[in-house]
Amino acid sequence: MKVPEIFGENVFNLQVMQEKLPKEVFKSLKKTIDEGRALDPTIAGVVANAMKDWAVEKGATHYTHWFQPMTGITAEKHDSFISPTKDGKVIMEFSGKELVIGESDASSFPNGGVRATFEARGYTAWDPTSFAFIKDGTLCIPTAFLSYGGEVLDKKTPLLKSMAVLNEQALRILRLFGNKTVRHVHTTVGAEQEYFLIDRKMYDARKDLVFSGRTLFGAKPPKGQELEDHYFGPIKLRVSAFMRDLDVELWKLGILAKTKHNEVAPSQHELAPIFTVTNVASDQNQLMMETMKKVASRHGLYCLLHEKPFAGVNGSGKHNNWSMSTDTGLNLLDPGSTPAENGQFMLFLTAVIKAVDEYPDLLRLSVASAGNDHRLGGNEAPPAIVSIFVGEELGEIIDSLVRGVQYKGRKKGVMKLGVDTFPELPKDTTDRNRTSPFAFTGNKFEFRMLGSTFSIAGPNIMINTIVADSLRQFADELEGAKDFNAALHDLVVREIKAHKRIIFNGNNYAPEWAEEAEKRGLPNLRTCADALPHFADKKNIELFERNKVFTEREVRSRMEIMLENYSKVLTIEALTMVEMAKKDIYPAVNEYLSELCSAAQSKEQMGGNTKSDRELIQKLSADNEAMYFAAGEIEKLLVDAKEAVGAEASARFFADKVIPAMQRLRAYADEMELNTAKKYWPFPTYGDILFSVS
Repeated sequence: MKVPEIFGENVFNLQVMQEKLPKEVFKSLKKTIDEGRALDPTIAGVVANAMKDWAVEKGATHYTHWFQPMTGITAEKHDSFISPTKDGKVIMEFSGKELVIGESDASSFPNGGVRATFEARGYTAWDPTSFAFIKDGTLCIPTAFLSYGGEVLDKKTPLLKSMAVLNEQALRILRLFGNKTVRHVHTTVGAEQEYFLIDRKMYDARKDLVFSGRTLFGAKPPKGQELEDHYFGPIKLRVSAFMRDLDVELWKLGILAKTKHNEVAPSQHELAPIFTVTNVASDQNQLMMETMKKVASRHGLYCLLHEKPFAGVNGSGKHNNWSMSTDTGLNLLDPGSTPAENGQFMLFLTAVIKAVDEYPDLLRLSVASAGNDHRLGGNEAPPAIVSIFVGEELGEIIDSLVRGVQYKGRKKGVMKLGVDTFPELPKDTTDRNRTSPFAFTGNKFEFRMLGSTFSIAGPNIMINTIVADSLRQFADELEGAKDFNAALHDLVVREIKAHKRIIFNGNNYAPEWAEEAEKRGLPNLRTCADALPHFADKKNIELFERNKVFTEREVRSRMEIMLENYSKVLTIEALTMVEMAKKDIYPAVNEYLSELCSAAQSKEQMGGNTKSDRELIQKLSADNEAMYFAAGEIEKLLVDAKEAVGAEASARFFADKVIPAMQRLRAYADEMELNTAKKYWPFPTYGDILFSVS
């Protein structure tokens, strides 16, 4: 197999466009792609026809507007290319209008009240900056999703808006440094994807995995990840075959799948791509997750993307490696090697520090979900407290700036930005702090709080918007400065001093950090119910409206959707627990108890010692009864939950009442699993599942 030959073979990319489109049409479309300009409507028909011809040559019979509603997954409605002729036959047609705009029933997608059910129409609009591709015999066209009134119903549109505003403000900053050649600044992302692979039969035998994506019951197996022998260990044959197939499928779709390895927990793995432009990275990550599940099925496996499918072993995250780059190839977060670039780097770095300190609540809520609540802060992932890691060397430079003293690193120099005595800034050579939620790693920031199921669009909307807002404030101040270098130095020092509290290079897992963070005034939003209501805080609404990313109505609708989803997920989990407890575990344990009682009675009649039998019978009987009534308690709470008025009150009720009840129920069941003969236990155990793939 020659990878360069198959790479992108199912993508209508620039190479294909150049081959299939007239020169002037290609030139116009490329300008739209590169600079984010509006599409010239006169070329739509030509592009559509070329796209159709290419797709049909590849065996496609249908097309779809591939969009990302606020469900967390993608959506598609397939239409064939066929058009009837007068002689009763068909021809294959695809118009410019069909390419650019589609109409979809929007009544069943979450919308948070932005339109009534009777206003069911939703409209999709082509995003030319993300290449069309062929999947399962269908031409997939990445699109935005909007209501009839123009309200945003998807995750792509606000992401594109956030990228546009960051581009605008970053260009203002670059012009101040005398850079007149850069035409566009785009954010880039590389999203590392963690996942579990288990045997499909094991998955099918667990109602909790089928209904909720995670195990709601399960005692800790004798061996988990204690020996740390799975991490980066030899890849098992079945898993290796899956990974090979997955690589090929992703490469055909133009996805830069680069690194694969075993993760910490048994049956856990990771796939990392090379970074690319953020909206493309977001589309490709959605496609990656879908492809992983399809390929796993071919191998008799099931791919689990839940943040915490198994209690007591590491959950799965998705590290979001974010940076800013120019169309000339300059990484704005690369420290560089010249004084001028160092000054520029320090300003962009300061903008990020200021943004994260002013809006940690937005970063936290962007990764809030019922699944991720199990992971954050569990000594396997960053805590719910947002902070920034900058490394030892950069930390010393920042400290020198704040104190107004010489930096005593590789070179000595007065810490005055924009002059020749400013020292060369080394890339951070310290070990990366794996406990930090938002870590500088040489020329990018790694946002580590994302759960594995997350669309990366939401978190990147937040990062782009808050950094753009900082850059806006900096540009407003510096554009009017009489002495640019002096004003630059004063601004950086002032803002670093004001926001230095967000920088923490220590162990984020340590209990002392929570105490220290509280002293610094950093928020600790432990659950979704704590975090999500902050979306509609006055300062946050003003931020989004000022930068034209969301309207207040769109902010409130998204908050409503996320809160409702939290309660819905927990309702499904609670109902599943009750069903498994009452219909599966309770009768199974009773059957085992019956056998134990019969055996004990027979032993007693023969004069045998039955002390251990009686003790086990009493314990199992008590736990089974307690579990039964704990299930009844959950049923009552679910009835009470319906009385909660509003999405926020409902989420609060689930966080405070239902989750503790679910934990009590699980404790009884997991204890009984340890004391029940294996042949009676109604579903595969953790040991069965985690070590089932050879």
